[in-house]
Amino acid sequence: MGVEITCLPNGLNVLTQNMPNIETVALGIWVKAGARDERPEENGIAHFLEHMAFKGTKKRSARDIAEEIESAGGEINASTGMETTTYYARVLKGDWALALDILADIFTESVLDAEEMERERDVILQEISAANDQPDDLVFDLAQTASYGDHPLGRSILGTAELISTVDREKMLAWRNRNYWASRIVVAAAGNIDHGKFAEAAEKLFGQIERGQQPQREPPSFAGTEQNAQKTLDQTHIVLSFAAPSYRDPEIYQLQILSNILGGGMSSRLFQEVREQRGLCYSVFAFGSAYEDAGQIGVYAASSPEHTEELLDVTSSVMMSVTNRVTDAEVARAKAQLKTSLVMNLESASSRADQIARQFLAFGMVPAIATLVEKIEAVTVEQVRDLAAKLFTNKTPAMSAVGQLSHLSAHNKVTGYFSRS
Repeated sequence: MGVEITCLPNGLNVLTQNMPNIETVALGIWVKAGARDERPEENGIAHFLEHMAFKGTKKRSARDIAEEIESAGGEINASTGMETTTYYARVLKGDWALALDILADIFTESVLDAEEMERERDVILQEISAANDQPDDLVFDLAQTASYGDHPLGRSILGTAELISTVDREKMLAWRNRNYWASRIVVAAAGNIDHGKFAEAAEKLFGQIERGQQPQREPPSFAGTEQNAQKTLDQTHIVLSFAAPSYRDPEIYQLQILSNILGGGMSSRLFQEVREQRGLCYSVFAFGSAYEDAGQIGVYAASSPEHTEELLDVTSSVMMSVTNRVTDAEVARAKAQLKTSLVMNLESASSRADQIARQFLAFGMVPAIATLVEKIEAVTVEQVRDLAAKLFTNKTPAMSAVGQLSHLSAHNKVTGYFSRS
């Protein structure tokens, strides 16, 4: 049986994927609202609100929330992204109603207690400090700024210590009331679940939320600048990234295959050349990040400071090599890995619930796995090579580095590696 969908009168959509052969249910609330929907003075508030949801409601204390779900052997959590916020749980099949009630309670009835807010403020400030102390986290935050500048996509999801220190209950409520509309919400479940009963329960718990409107987001421009942080470390962490298709662009499948060929596994070009052949680093990989109207493709690597210049030279050369030649074998391997990942999601209730909810928020539908496989299979060698040429040739990369910068190549020199007359 495929995905079943019910649209409630207020515009909220309820999705389920029945998996009758398992004994659990994964369920949650997915909202099309995240860090991207913050004003500059609100940076970090979406993440702060997500934390506060677990700190007490009108009928449950923070301890009650934890004890109720764990007494049923379940687990509950949440996450904030650039474009979505998720509240989710996983329980045995007989306890989904309890989990849904708790999720609805924290989502709609969180009291945002002032005393709890002060305690959680300290927790988030510690989280920000921890991220700044982790070079492989910090370099990606800097990469966002180098890519998108002052646009919301260029800011950290966690926010800054200065702004988090000033967030109060009124600001948090204002952001929630401006973004948590029914038309932006998907309540989804996957596992051993009856759609009719789940949709009926969802309507009782979420039917009072106002319909509202879809986000009004300003499209970004790719900045292609440099953002570095000098730190006394044994390694220098580097990210190079370029503008790429959004998830709504038909070339998103070529992008995924290109990213995989560059640095998606041990057989990838970057792993083989940078690590295996030259021993320049332990960790190197490529990534593709897609938003509704923009995307990035990039490479992360970390190396000793004295090797950073060679690392950037070789990495850039490998990236440019894909603009000239892509093999049938490389594309076939990349396709196999992408298809395997899609199919594996079908075997996990948590992965499948997340997949169908995000697909519906993005496209207003849930495409069949067979359709996605067809689109992957349709990608040609020439399309991948042509996309690489379009994204890399004569383009200025965004560049970020964290660590000892004394041997780091200048940004304009790295840009020159991608020039072709």
